[in-house]
Amino acid sequence: MVITGERTVPGIWHENYWFRRHEVVYLRIADLVTGMDVLEAGCGEGYGAQRLANHAKSLHALDYDDYATRHVHAAYPSVLGVRANLVQLPYADESFDVVVSLQTIEHLWNQEAFVAECLRVLRPGGTIVISTPNTLTFPPGNIYHPKELTPDELRSLLSPSAIITSCVGLSHGPVLTTWEGANGSIIDAQIARPYDEWDVELIEAVTTVTVDDFAFSTDELNESLDLIVVAQKP
Repeated sequence: MVITGERTVPGIWHENYWFRRHEVVYLRIADLVTGMDVLEAGCGEGYGAQRLANHAKSLHALDYDDYATRHVHAAYPSVLGVRANLVQLPYADESFDVVVSLQTIEHLWNQEAFVAECLRVLRPGGTIVISTPNTLTFPPGNIYHPKELTPDELRSLLSPSAIITSCVGLSHGPVLTTWEGANGSIIDAQIARPYDEWDVELIEAVTTVTVDDFAFSTDELNESLDLIVVAQKP
């Protein structure tokens, strides 16, 4: 899949940090989808949908981008990929037990309508899981993110209509927290230069990152890199 900066792609050495940072959240929520009818709203490349499908009873992977959904069909034949508008989901009311949307809501202009649609297609008692970069810590200027969110803003999108059961932050573990190169932190260093200009130290750091290099915490959400909220439809 072509790398544009809009979505994370597995199997690319210089994307490994971002891929593992996304992958660890899919691993964390696997228990929530086990045996459930699941919709992933904003599936991107499809690697996460494939992981969730290994646990779910059924899984629909939806994305607005035709290129992305065609890639999902080709790369993950067992995943049902669907192209549709995220604020007009093509499903009947109460169709799913779980709706998952990771690193997607920041790409949308009408976030309120998106959340309303996700809750509409959830069954009573169903679960919605949303992750997003924390705008308080994420580098500014991403052209694909019209609206990034703070912890309070993310919670407020859900709290009027759903019961929030968990809100955690994803942060670097000890190794990534203390890592510093010529251009600063591992995030700053990757952004500072094109990957073909990276020094050996940065290349080694990026290519050796695993999911174990990230941690989850309910403390100091304002300092976390990404936010993950889980809520239940009444």
